[in-house]
This record gives sequence, C-alpha cells and structure tokens, in this order.
Amino acid sequence: MNVNWDVSQNPALLKLDLYCRGIRLAEDCQADEDGRKILRTRAGLGSGLELLLPGDLWTNVPVTEGFAAQSPYSLHFEQGEPVIRRNGRRVCAVRLSPCPSWYGRTTSSGKPMTSIGSLQGTYLGIYLGRACDFWRGGDKKENCHFCSTGLNIGNDDEKDKRVEEVLEVVRAARDESGVTYIDFNTGFLDGDNYLEVIEPYVKAVKEETGLLVGVQCPPESDFSRYHHLRALGVNRVSFCFEIFDPLRFEEVCPGKARNHGLQRYLDAIEYCVPIFDTTNGEIIAGLESPESSIAAIDWLTERGAIPTVCVFRPLVSTDYKHLPPPRVEELVPVFRHLYEACMANGLPIGIAPNVHVSLVMLPDEGRYLSDDPDRHPWKRAKLALMRNLFRTRFYLGQWFRNGSPRPQKPLCAP
Repeated sequence: MNVNWDVSQNPALLKLDLYCRGIRLAEDCQADEDGRKILRTRAGLGSGLELLLPGDLWTNVPVTEGFAAQSPYSLHFEQGEPVIRRNGRRVCAVRLSPCPSWYGRTTSSGKPMTSIGSLQGTYLGIYLGRACDFWRGGDKKENCHFCSTGLNIGNDDEKDKRVEEVLEVVRAARDESGVTYIDFNTGFLDGDNYLEVIEPYVKAVKEETGLLVGVQCPPESDFSRYHHLRALGVNRVSFCFEIFDPLRFEEVCPGKARNHGLQRYLDAIEYCVPIFDTTNGEIIAGLESPESSIAAIDWLTERGAIPTVCVFRPLVSTDYKHLPPPRVEELVPVFRHLYEACMANGLPIGIAPNVHVSLVMLPDEGRYLSDDPDRHPWKRAKLALMRNLFRTRFYLGQWFRNGSPRPQKPLCAP
C-alpha cells in the first residue's frame, strides 16, 4: 500500500489512530475550560474529547477509557495553542471544538440544554424516548455488548423531552452554532412504535426550521410507514445493524438478533434507498473481521446505501470494556475500501452543507487512506458541483424561510 503513514502529514490516518489509541491529557491541558465538556449521553461513542484536526477533520477522541491511559498521544497547550504529541514528539496543532454559549443555558422548563441535545461534530444529536428496552430485564437484559445507552440516561441525557424543549435547543443550535442537520435517535422500544415517538418532533422541527433531519431507529415491522416519514420531510434514515457476520451478530447483539434479526435490517435498508435522500447502514469495525466489514460495505454500496462505519470503542462499564480497541493497521483497508466503494457506485458522499461528523470516519475522508488520492477526478468534480448546488439551495431556502441570511458563522470557521 502507498498510504502516507505519517500521522503528522495525513490527518485521516491521525483521526483513525486516535480512535484506536485515545489520548492522554497533559497537566497543562485546559480542554475542559476551553472546549466542549465530555458528555456521557446515550450516544455512548460521544464519550471523548471533541477536536478539530488539520484539514477540518472533526473527531471525538477517547480519554476516559482505560486504554487511553496507555496512548502514545498526549494533548498539551503550548503558548495557548493545543498541540498533539506522539511519544513526546510534536505531531500537529489542533483546535478544540468550540463550546457554544447555549451549552451553559437551560430551557424554559429549567433543564440543561445539553440534556436535550448535544453537538456531535457540527450536527445536533437528540435521543428520544426511554432508554433502549434491551437494557430492561435485569439479569436477562439483551443489550448490545458494546453499548452504554442504558448506563448514561439520567446523567448527561434527559429521558423525557417535550417538543417545545427540543425546539428551543434546535433554535439555539441553528442560530448560534450554524447547525444544518438534526439527527433523531431511539433505541429498541417494546411495542414497535418508533415512528410514533419520533413523528411529533420531526414534524415540529421541519415545519418551523426546514433544517435537514435524519432518523435512526430499529426497522419497523411495517415498511410502508417509511413513506409517511418521508412525507414529513425526513431526509435521511439510518439502520444500525452493527455486525454483518450472522453468527457474530447474534453474539454481539442478542436483543437485535432475537427481536428483529439481521435480515430485517438489510431488508429495511433496501426498501428505504429509493425513498429517502440518503439511507445509511451502520456497522462497527473492530468487532468482526476486516473482511466481513468490507463485505458489508460492498453489500450496502451496491444497493445505493451509504455505509456509516464506526470504530469499536471499549466504553467504561460496558460488557466489552475489557476488550482491546482495534489496531489502525487492521482498519486502514476498511476505510480505504469505504471511500473506493462509494466512488465506484456514484454515491453522493460529503455534499450536505456544514455537516462534519466527529464520531466516525466519513467516506470522503477515507480518500486520504487511498493509495491514489487523486483517482476519480471527474467523479470528485461531480461531487463538488453537487455540494455547491445543494448548499446554495439549502441556504436560499433558509433565507426565504427566516427572512434573514443563514447561516451564522459555521462551527468549522476559525
């Protein structure tokens, strides 16, 4: 492979290696004062420190997990500037993800705004409903073994969220943080009523703001309901089946295996691809073989779905807290293939305006793990044109809707 393995010159490799190794905070580090507070919300992978790497790559770096204490990476402040070092040698200067003023405010009902929704990179993530029901049942609970959802509710994340509370946070995130995309998420709910839970929030946000909206929840038993979700204005749906290997899926995700089965997730993805602007299938690299992850990427991209590939993180107090994180050498082929498969199938990656994701390596970021980053010049030019057209259409819509120019300064601006 001709990948540039110098993390000081390849920000995508640095982002991936930080996922795998975490980072230590030096004694002089002021991350908690100047950046975003580390929140243990129900999106458990958001347990780390939000940083901006060179090239405006957003990342969420593990710091509280045990393996991070052994990391060769450390974060220091040098003349007031945050700097990453590896084994004591300077790698690069970085920026702390800006902490917006609304993070310190409460809703009109008195709840911390961050307990209603939190920024994950530059988008707003909101978890709705009670904790995933796979966590119920005491010793017989069927939660996914990597998951921390049932551990975090009531800490940094509020269980009961009224529509008006959500709208307050969405307004603040739009007006003060330049947010363009809202992601609604639920875990498994006994009763198969995910869309009933989500609908009033989606309807209110779309009607008032016109922002991009995504929904991530287990697959409905009646797929025809997704047409109603689209009619409400939902732009994206995502299905987290996590593991493509059927036997490994049953081992890692017992509740999903018993209540839905892997095939329902795959069938839902195929059904939704022609309905929504984007349909994602989410997997976790590092919990099955790289070959199986690559097979999942091929299955998804050949059907027009865009893979979301997370890196396994052994979160504190979870069933898999004792497992080691994957090695970066094992994951580079996976994320290189993610980029190449999306390009080969002509998928619209990286076109949404001001959507930078910190929890995963985005498909277009995988370009810098390719043995030939300059390959596909015409396809990249087409994506650039689509990106500009989509951005123009979105912000014009916001301008006409709100009667004032949008956005405020985007979060990724210096």
